[in-house]
Amino acid sequence: MKLTVWTYEGPPHVGAMRVATAMKGLHYVLHAPQGDTYADLLFTMIERRDHRPPVSYTTFQARDLGADTATLFKDAYRDAVARFNPEAIIVGASCTAELIQDDPAGLAETMGIDIPVIPLELPSYSRKENFGADETFYQIVKHLARPRERTKRVTCNILGPTALGFRARDDVEELTGLLSDMGIGVNVVAPLNATPADIARLPAAHFNVLLCPETGEAAARWLERNHDQPFTKTVPIGVGATRDFIKEVTALSGIPGKPDESRLRLPWWSRSVDSTYLTGKRVFIFGDGTHVAAHARIARDEMGFEVVGLGCYNREMARGIRALAKEYGVEALITDDYLEVEAAIERLSPEMILGTQMERHIGKRLGIPCAVISSPVHVQDFPARYSPQVGFEGANVIFDTLIHPLVMGLEEHLLTMFRDDFEFHDEAGPSHHGGKAKAKTADTPDERPQPSDDNVIWLSDAEKELKKIPFFVRGKARRNTETFALEKGLHEISLDTLYEAKAHYAR
Repeated sequence: MKLTVWTYEGPPHVGAMRVATAMKGLHYVLHAPQGDTYADLLFTMIERRDHRPPVSYTTFQARDLGADTATLFKDAYRDAVARFNPEAIIVGASCTAELIQDDPAGLAETMGIDIPVIPLELPSYSRKENFGADETFYQIVKHLARPRERTKRVTCNILGPTALGFRARDDVEELTGLLSDMGIGVNVVAPLNATPADIARLPAAHFNVLLCPETGEAAARWLERNHDQPFTKTVPIGVGATRDFIKEVTALSGIPGKPDESRLRLPWWSRSVDSTYLTGKRVFIFGDGTHVAAHARIARDEMGFEVVGLGCYNREMARGIRALAKEYGVEALITDDYLEVEAAIERLSPEMILGTQMERHIGKRLGIPCAVISSPVHVQDFPARYSPQVGFEGANVIFDTLIHPLVMGLEEHLLTMFRDDFEFHDEAGPSHHGGKAKAKTADTPDERPQPSDDNVIWLSDAEKELKKIPFFVRGKARRNTETFALEKGLHEISLDTLYEAKAHYAR
């Protein structure tokens, strides 16, 4: 385990909380020290939920370690049952509590309370959040699912969406509508909004739709083995993937699909003038494996971008992402260190980033537009509006998500180019007040630092010329020029140095 400012995934008990928070009638008793309750904030503040997670903590403190911490767990367990009256309980330990080896599962089983108790064994120091969610959902399904007769109408289950999932709520709604248009009903959606009773009737469906492989694949495979329920392998993100998904569902259900593509705007995009000046853009893609794979296909095959790098942070998806990167002719980046991701982006100098909340920060620092396409995300990526990722409406949302940062980036470039003009200089005020714009005042005294052996100083004429270079290659031009100057033993970059560097790297 490594302490860091940002993390792509939390410990596995946070994954278990995502499942518990998504469900109804389920409670999670977590053996954890005071301080691990921070996880509540992920749901109430980032996802903007109107109620706190169904989790009870033992919250032992340092002074309790010399006493019987097992008693604290028993008290918390008994209080949770009395207060919340759940249909089922899951029990486990946080990463810190795991060290004292109190065995919450064994303690719960000895208390004789007559409701299903599902023990969680989550290796906190070797696995992470997505594994925790996947394993927790699998254990719940394994303990609660019971053999059932198939529904008379052809139905499926939608597996995988959890709390804190990327657009999970809207994806479920869009996917349910798509399946309904094909004449297929949805038996159960789980874990999102499911109860333990719903989990028990999962085997009544004819097949399963695996919407979120990171958090639902283990359960889907168990249902396939034990209840003869096949599951879909295609996640319908993007136009091509949605069409492939429809073919797959048709094969599983025997019902011919007739999807409604009337709302799809991609054909309009391919005929518009925008496609001529935004296609060919070099993009770097990073996030969870499912969304990276989906957006790589969208970027190359549907938007006409060039994928110059891709990778994922969840090692469970590493094999598939490495194979995909080989197909795209790039090297896969499998890491949970955002500093490695930043270094890769700096080296590749893409014109756009498709990533997570961390890549949004990296893009801001490097001056590269970024569209968020995967968890982890912040509050702005849980919009109040309907904003799915799957299906044909999801393709429209993704179209906007990918295009808007590039268009805004072009506007920023134009404003930078005309910064010395009367209307647009920094002291002019709002551009719509151009008639009252102030004349630009004299430059302030030069307060630039003095050059040293390991840095260079940009002179004003060179800095001014650098700003005329398009934003998406400006960072690379700056770095190349500085490298060239240092190699020549120069500590000041003039206009001539900039042009000489340009000629040098153009050879």
